[in-house]
Amino acid sequence: MSLHDLFREVMVIYQQDKQEKLSKERRSFQLVTRAIPEALKALPFLPPDRYVVKGSVGKSGNWAAVPWVAVMDQEVTDSTQRGYYIVYLFSEDMCRLYLTLAQGVTETPKDEMERVKRDIRQLIPTEERVRTDDDIHLGESKRAKDYERSVAAYIAYSFDDLPSDEQLARDLETMIGYYQQYVERTEMMAPPGARLSYQTVVEHIHSYIASKGFYYTEEEVTNLFLSLKTKPFVILSGISGTGKTKIVQWLAESVGATEDNGRFTLIPVRPDWNDGSDLLGYVDIKGDFKPGPLTNVMIEAEKHPDKPYFVVLDEMNLARVEHYFSDVLSVMESRRWENGRITSSRVLPKETAGCDLFLPPNVYIIGTVNMDETTHPFSKKVLDRANTIEFNRVQLDHLDFLRDLPTVAPLPVGQELFAARYLHLKDVYPRYPQLVETVTKKLVEINRILEPLGAHIGYRVRDEICFYLAYNEEGKLMEFAKAFDYCLMQKILPRLSGSDARLETALKQLFVLCAGFEPDGEYGGMLDVSYANYPKSAEKIWRMLRRLEDDGFTSFWLGA
Repeated sequence: MSLHDLFREVMVIYQQDKQEKLSKERRSFQLVTRAIPEALKALPFLPPDRYVVKGSVGKSGNWAAVPWVAVMDQEVTDSTQRGYYIVYLFSEDMCRLYLTLAQGVTETPKDEMERVKRDIRQLIPTEERVRTDDDIHLGESKRAKDYERSVAAYIAYSFDDLPSDEQLARDLETMIGYYQQYVERTEMMAPPGARLSYQTVVEHIHSYIASKGFYYTEEEVTNLFLSLKTKPFVILSGISGTGKTKIVQWLAESVGATEDNGRFTLIPVRPDWNDGSDLLGYVDIKGDFKPGPLTNVMIEAEKHPDKPYFVVLDEMNLARVEHYFSDVLSVMESRRWENGRITSSRVLPKETAGCDLFLPPNVYIIGTVNMDETTHPFSKKVLDRANTIEFNRVQLDHLDFLRDLPTVAPLPVGQELFAARYLHLKDVYPRYPQLVETVTKKLVEINRILEPLGAHIGYRVRDEICFYLAYNEEGKLMEFAKAFDYCLMQKILPRLSGSDARLETALKQLFVLCAGFEPDGEYGGMLDVSYANYPKSAEKIWRMLRRLEDDGFTSFWLGA
């Protein structure tokens, strides 16, 4: 069917379909969510690697008063709840169809919506066909009125005078042109570094760290970047002296965050910390609030939401992490979208701190840990909430920085680059449904192996693995298998420790999954993982099996 006929059929049958229960079998559902998007995707000026096209007639069993079909530039938004995009809006009475350049009404603050409307309208010349007034009428419902306010420009069609396919395509191409003009103008006006690609920034960070004399591969820097973007809490483990603290300091410095400007803070953890007051602050005997070192960072970060702040909790397991960090961990899990921004529950109430204090989304906390007789182990509560990155490799003969390696200057980067885009699985699924389904299938298989140990993972771990892999896909940074290998190493294996036969069985089954072949039981020999499915995880499991055979006990945290 032609685009003209598809639109017209929706306008004929939609009100009748609304009298029945919403289901995928309804013709209106099939037209708006499948047929029309497919017809639009076939247009030559909508390349699929740039634009997402999707439609909706409602959700949760309820028909939408105003059904829609949106065309979104993936560099701007992949959700109709936020950002700006092209969208066809049907009026409630099905007498009119509007091709609009509009904005997400759910997560866009009103002042931001008005600013964007003004900016877009300034770009569009006065002409008869594309209108930039507010004389658009979708209906009387609250949702219809919200949509009307979100529209910056539109072309109006009536049921009785719906144009030909050729004219519909020309109109859409015209609106896409205005859309891209505004995207390009926004990019030009953005602060330096705000629109840099993930790959460009990762390469810069890697070059900067290398110039300081620390040897980390670009892949390891990529992994650290993706981990911070996935969740603003990362644990760096490994033997003493491998530069765990320094890699964070150089990463922060490479993007313009230093101790001098207050955007990099090193907090040494003391063994006697036993509650949150050591980190967050306390009320003294006079009744005055004495802020802790993390609270000072939060206050400053709140003042500068466009800049990232990095905090290192040095040797964070010298004290029990659950004792002094549990409040922050809980607040981190309360993060949610509110008016297009990430917010959370309070870290400290007004009664304690004089004002309500929140954990700003531009604060990134990295804990460095050593595992020896002076430190405490981590509970699953902590491990579930972090990516655990292991640094045990040392390359002492990396002396390039003493030779002719050029000095690399910092590149100021805004919070936009590190900011989370996904907080819930529903944020990821519309854009990467195949990725989510593939990952879920793999994790179901892993849970089958881990369940007899009581070490199987929950929804949080699954979601954060999907976030990590989605960001990786956005930036085209690593192959899927390589990125999933890091996820196994950082989210699954740190949970495993013990001495019984059930653990040995689980480790062998995981080894087969990761390596693609059966272990031969000779764990003392060399392991060729060059052709393994997930080589890093396979090698780590091999070492854990060797430790179990030699000592009768094994753990992710014990060396080979």
